[in-house]
Amino acid sequence: MDNTFSVYKIDDRSLIAFIKREIHNLALQLGFSPHRAAETDIIVAELTSNLIKYASGGELLYRAHFNDDHNEIEIYCLDKGQGIENTAKIMNDGYSTSNTLGQGVGAIKRLSNDFQIYSIKGWGTVQYIKICDKSDFLIPLPTNELNFSALSVNYPGEKVCGDGYYVKQTKRGFQIFVGDGLGHGVHAQEAVQQAIKVFKQSGDSDPCAILRGIHDQVKKTRGLVATIASADYKSEHWSLCGIGNINTRIHNGLENKTYTPYNGIIGHNIPRTLNNTLVPYQKHQIIVMHSDGLRTRWNLNDLTSIIKQNPSVIAATLYKDNVRGTDDATVLVGKII
Repeated sequence: MDNTFSVYKIDDRSLIAFIKREIHNLALQLGFSPHRAAETDIIVAELTSNLIKYASGGELLYRAHFNDDHNEIEIYCLDKGQGIENTAKIMNDGYSTSNTLGQGVGAIKRLSNDFQIYSIKGWGTVQYIKICDKSDFLIPLPTNELNFSALSVNYPGEKVCGDGYYVKQTKRGFQIFVGDGLGHGVHAQEAVQQAIKVFKQSGDSDPCAILRGIHDQVKKTRGLVATIASADYKSEHWSLCGIGNINTRIHNGLENKTYTPYNGIIGHNIPRTLNNTLVPYQKHQIIVMHSDGLRTRWNLNDLTSIIKQNPSVIAATLYKDNVRGTDDATVLVGKII
C-alpha cells in the first residue's frame, strides 16, 4: 500500500455494498477488530447513501495508513450537490431533512477519530474522516510549526502513482518536496520515488543544490519535474526552487503569490543557473503545492472561510474543483501554526 487514494464515483446504490465490503476487508487487514470494522461499515454506508440521496452522486476517496502507534483509514467524500446551509446543525442526532431518524452525520462524527466537514450552499460538500483501529485513539497535534495534508490519486486505470511528495524536518526547520514523474504508471513512479530517496538522504539546506543532486541521480529514469520549499525558522525565510510545472503558492491572509519554476526536466536537462526564491516565513501562512493533474486557475479567496479549515479539507476542496482526470494528481497543503 502506498500514499495514494483509491477513487470511486458513487452514482448508483448498487456500488455501496461493493465499496463497504472492500473497505471492511481493508480494515481487517489493518488489524481492526470485527467490532471496529463494523463501525467502519456504518460510516461508509452513511457517506455513500447520503451522496445518492442528497447530492445525486459524488466521489469517495480512501486509503490505508500504517503508523508506529496506530493504523488508520482515511476517507474523503466529495460532492457538487446543493450544499448544506448549517453544518453544525446536521451533526446533532435527531436532525433530519428527509423524515428519517436523523442519525447519519452524527453517527459518522461519533464513530470517527477525526471528522471535518465544509460546505457552501449551491457548491457542494467536502467531508474528511479518519478511522483508527482504536476508537478512543486521540489524533496527536502537530509537533512542529507545519500542519500539512496531501492527497494523491492515480491516473485513471493505473495501479501506481507517478506523483510523489515528502516532508522532512531539518536542523533549521523543514523541507517539502513535490514531484511528478513524466507520464504516468510504473516508470513515472520509479523516477519520482528515486528523487524522493535522494531528497530524504540529502543534508543540504539549499533547494537548488538538492535539485542538482536529484538530477544527477535520476538520469537513468524517465525524469520528472519537482519543487522544493525549505523553511528556515532562524532566518524566517522560505527558500523555493522548482524545475517544471509544479504549481506553488503561499497565502498570507487575503494575499497570495504563485512562484514560477524553471523550465526543464530533472534527469534530462536543467538550467545551468538555478537560484532560490526567498520569501518571508510567517505564522498563519498557507502553502499549496500541486502537480499538473489539477488546473491552476483557482483562488482560495473565492471560497467562504476556506482558510479557516484544516489542510485536509483545503486539499480536498482544491481537488474537487480542479482535478483534470487525465493524469496523476497530487495536492499538498501546509499551514504554519
